[in-house]
Amino acid sequence: MHSFWQLWRTTTFRLTALLIAMFVVFAIAILAYIAFQTSILIQRQQLQAIDNEISQLNRQYQRQGMRGLAIALQRSANRPGPGIYYISDPAGTATAGNVQSIPNDVLENPGTHTFKYDRGDGLNDDDPKAQGVALVKSFHLPNGFRLVVGRDIVERRGFSAAIFQAFVWGVVWIILLSVVVGVVSARSVLKRIDTVSDTARKIMSGSMSERIPVTKRNDEFDGLATNLNAMLERIEQLMQGLKEVTDNVAHDLKTPLTRLRNKVEGALKDGTPPEKQREALETTIEECDQLIRTFNALLLIARVEAGSPSSAFTEIDLSDVIADICELYEPVAEDSGITISTKTAKLPAFKGNKELIGQALVNLVENAIKYATDAKDEPAITIELRAEAGNTLIEVADNGAGIPEAERKRVLERFVRLEKSRSEPGSGLGLSLVAAVARLHKGEIEILDNQPGARIRLILPTEN
Repeated sequence: MHSFWQLWRTTTFRLTALLIAMFVVFAIAILAYIAFQTSILIQRQQLQAIDNEISQLNRQYQRQGMRGLAIALQRSANRPGPGIYYISDPAGTATAGNVQSIPNDVLENPGTHTFKYDRGDGLNDDDPKAQGVALVKSFHLPNGFRLVVGRDIVERRGFSAAIFQAFVWGVVWIILLSVVVGVVSARSVLKRIDTVSDTARKIMSGSMSERIPVTKRNDEFDGLATNLNAMLERIEQLMQGLKEVTDNVAHDLKTPLTRLRNKVEGALKDGTPPEKQREALETTIEECDQLIRTFNALLLIARVEAGSPSSAFTEIDLSDVIADICELYEPVAEDSGITISTKTAKLPAFKGNKELIGQALVNLVENAIKYATDAKDEPAITIELRAEAGNTLIEVADNGAGIPEAERKRVLERFVRLEKSRSEPGSGLGLSLVAAVARLHKGEIEILDNQPGARIRLILPTEN
């Protein structure tokens, strides 16, 4: 649970508060504008009504004179309503209307005026002494009489007060609801962030299998959680791979290093013939070369899996790469009685790392030569290049003993060697490098049954 000050210190809450403040300011401005315009509109309507009545009284005065004007004005004054009517003689004595008195400055100065007055019986029978507020227009008639026509605006002011009250309550509710929504939204966001932080703390404490929970909302947080989980999965795989590599290096290199030491120690014994010493040195050099090849393969795999190949991707012709490798290994294959054939389609230039793809093909061809010697019929290797479903496929097949289906995934791991190949030279890193090169080019490797033998397929997306 977060306290208010803990919430306030978070960027999420402060951004939410800023948005709420902006919303409240705009809402208040809109409500204030509506209230002001409503009050102005009512005042304009009242002034328009006063002008209309003055026009009617003026026409009555033009037709029937002062007597007709007084009668018409008194008739309007006797009707219930907010109307204010008043006529006085030049001396200021009221002759008709529904108001007892009018301030002298209103009578002496023609125009629009607002003043307080005591309401008469005609305006409010329940409270005859109540104070009214009048909005009037005054005129001087040609014969010296004063004419005042207007409206009582107490009701209008009451309506304006009601509008203002509604405005104030509206602002209060907007602020309260905005704060509630903001707090709820901020807490919801922070709760999702806390799940990420808790998962990170558990992972840092050593629980690499922890993952960020993903809800069914399918929102941006779920998208972020999915990507982070994929990253964590990859990190866990790399850490597990690192552990396995460390264990395999310790296991697979301990034997040749021990054998190397024993040979050197035996050559240094007194009485060892020179030819035995020379043989021991030659064997030591071979063992050292094998160790160097192993470490070079490990470094190359690490470089590839880190996504930092030795050169940038370029446009390459895979058929030329295959032709060069076949030309290189044909003599070696012929010495073992193996025939190499190719079946390459003319494909557009492929964008990739020529050095790494070439090394991957070299590893596949060397493996095929190694296992094709066990073929019951005439040993043969086939290399095929074709396009299929938007991918570029490279297949290297032999007719040797093949790879058992249960072992096909395992042989792609580092330092894994099948039982029958343990007596052969090698480090168990060849197919691991091929798999790493495939991943670098966003592709994959498949090991299939060639009936007999193995068919290893390198699937590379044409657009990578």
